[in-house]
Amino acid sequence: MTATIFTESELRTAIARELPGVRADLERLVRIPGIAFDGFDHSHVERSAEAVAELLRELRLDVKIVRAGGQPAVLGRRAAPPGAPTVLLYAHHDVQPVGDASLWESEPFEPTERDGRLYGRGAADDKAGILAHVAALRAFGDDLPVGVVLFIEGEEEYGSDSLEQLLADHRDELAADVIVIADSGNWDVGVPALTTSLRGIVNCFVEVRTGQHAIHSGMFGGAVPDSLTVLSRLLATLHDDAGDVAVEGLVARSAATVDYPEERLRAEAGLLDGVSFIGTGRLTDRIWHKPALAVLGIDAPPTNAAPNALVPAAKAKLSIRLAPGDDPKDAYAALRAHLERHAPWGAQVTVTLEHDGAPCVIDASGPMFDAARTAFRMAWDGTDPVDMGVGGSIPFIATFQEMFPHAAILVTGVEDPHARAHGPNESLHLGEFARVCLAEALLLANVAQVGVRS
Repeated sequence: MTATIFTESELRTAIARELPGVRADLERLVRIPGIAFDGFDHSHVERSAEAVAELLRELRLDVKIVRAGGQPAVLGRRAAPPGAPTVLLYAHHDVQPVGDASLWESEPFEPTERDGRLYGRGAADDKAGILAHVAALRAFGDDLPVGVVLFIEGEEEYGSDSLEQLLADHRDELAADVIVIADSGNWDVGVPALTTSLRGIVNCFVEVRTGQHAIHSGMFGGAVPDSLTVLSRLLATLHDDAGDVAVEGLVARSAATVDYPEERLRAEAGLLDGVSFIGTGRLTDRIWHKPALAVLGIDAPPTNAAPNALVPAAKAKLSIRLAPGDDPKDAYAALRAHLERHAPWGAQVTVTLEHDGAPCVIDASGPMFDAARTAFRMAWDGTDPVDMGVGGSIPFIATFQEMFPHAAILVTGVEDPHARAHGPNESLHLGEFARVCLAEALLLANVAQVGVRS
């Protein structure tokens, strides 16, 4: 049996036909607050998995909900036509917590359209990724030209702790010639992209201690150091005067082939007038290929309740984004050594690892990547896609690379620079979403043709 060959025009028509229903299903998913973090009601994650499973069953896939000690993932499969390749389509159905609800302009879990964007937690990251997969498969109906495996994870935002075990448990079922990971973004509205590198991550806590208990700031101040001053001085050693990370032993690269216009980056970051960028080198190297180190939080007395006392202990949470090519274990050891070595005035320093994840670099060459670029160019009406890095981290991509070394890994996504994923007022550009859905359908058709020629 020969698979049906679909033309670009036929797929455009099919995607346009399916988009209203796809959007309705996306809105239903956004209304489910499936947060996998501790302290949240995980029954909503179960509801989310069931809703995704139902969407895949409607596509006549063999579907099951799987887990490996963590939150539920959804696995759906349809065998390839004879001689055709198989494509693994990844996305995740869990979402970030809302954060400060007062900063949202509409209810986070009530999808709301404003000015061509759909607002809601998970609307972009990553429930639109799920529905892009669904839209592409609906466009083909029963005449899907490739085999597909849909793997929709349930705890990506919480660190994917059980993902490696899930991949090991279902390795044979997940085996594919091409892996499409729909959890990244595009270069800009109107400009598609393939993500070819991502930074790794090391999150840890540093605690400094100077005394056994709090003491009177007047009676002892001037001779006895307080822990907050110690912590402040220690944190200040992490960057040099230019703002580059000053921890010895971290990898840094200069590999960017495109650059971020300064005014665009200022606007997208919401940088205040007069505030300078930090670091040296091209902006894209600073945010894609060099390490970044941030202080995410500090445990200390709140200002409105702080007594006139020297604090005996203070704690900070640190996060390093690692350049591609670095090793998380080596980076953590380098940071710990730096903090211990630079402790002011003999203060006791304790460093504790929270979690880490590996960076990755993807060799985006070969016929499957050519098939993707052609699909993007067609969906964006002739605009060439950009090969871009991402400063964020998706550590499990390195796991996919290790477990499926012969598969072409295409990192795509629905986000644009204004999506505000993880922040208040997360949103999806509906026009770009339509292009993403069309691009994925075209990609599957192109992959099928490559497979036939191979």
